[in-house]
Amino acid sequence: MEKAKVYFTPELTPEALQKIYHALGVELKGKVAVKISTGEPGGHNFLQPALIAPLVNELKGTIVECNTAYPGRRDTVAAHWQTFKDHGFTAIAPCDLLDEEGDIALPVTGGYHLKENYVGAHIDNYDSILMLSHFKGHPMAGLGGALKNMSIGLASSRGKQHIHVSGTGGTTFNDLMTAHHDNFLESMADADQSVMAHVGRENIVYINVANRLSVDCDCCEAPADPEMADIGIFASLDPVAVDQACVDAVYASADEGKKAMIERMESRNGVHTLACAEKLGLGTRAYEIVNI
Repeated sequence: MEKAKVYFTPELTPEALQKIYHALGVELKGKVAVKISTGEPGGHNFLQPALIAPLVNELKGTIVECNTAYPGRRDTVAAHWQTFKDHGFTAIAPCDLLDEEGDIALPVTGGYHLKENYVGAHIDNYDSILMLSHFKGHPMAGLGGALKNMSIGLASSRGKQHIHVSGTGGTTFNDLMTAHHDNFLESMADADQSVMAHVGRENIVYINVANRLSVDCDCCEAPADPEMADIGIFASLDPVAVDQACVDAVYASADEGKKAMIERMESRNGVHTLACAEKLGLGTRAYEIVNI
């Protein structure tokens, strides 16, 4: 497979975010969904409204999210809308809770475990998606980037449970926490396959912002503070390549603080999701960096 292009800038500014989007040379059509993490209240590492507002507004985008599958302040419609507001997102753009009115089942073709993936029903109100991800560690997945944002992130509350337990039917929080680990990672790749097929690969672009590199996800209400310095912004038309580029940038960093991130990624086998997504034909881990 030909190497994918991954664009990179070390600048972490609104202007740099717009510039790297333009470097992709594509135009997202129609009504644009901008998929972010709204961040669990108590956390502070999620992408800040001031950083993303100019690009979201340029695209006339709608910021979208889905409810969580764990207890917190984003697991109900009312609580999650309050988080949208409290974290400043409703002040910069229209927002949409994709599973506010339920979910739809997307078929998974040739997956490892899943036969279908449940995503917020409002996904069909959009023509294209900017997968705008905060790259960081994760307590379960090891790392969170484009592939996790597209799978777990677009899944409804029920869909998140379904992915975590690899379609085996477990529904309790304990089921999620004790599910087979690699099966969960493989099921995220399955979910990614369904989304890309449903929306159309040509209608999704991927930007990873590698700042506030905590070992914990934005879903944590008390995430660990980052131990390594910010890296920059990565963008690609290939979700596997953009995540791999971020992983490689962590390893290549001269910052001694990277050890915590590396331990988190390796201890949870985080790159397994990337390898599985590549095997499903969703992208390639072979890429070339284009500096902008």
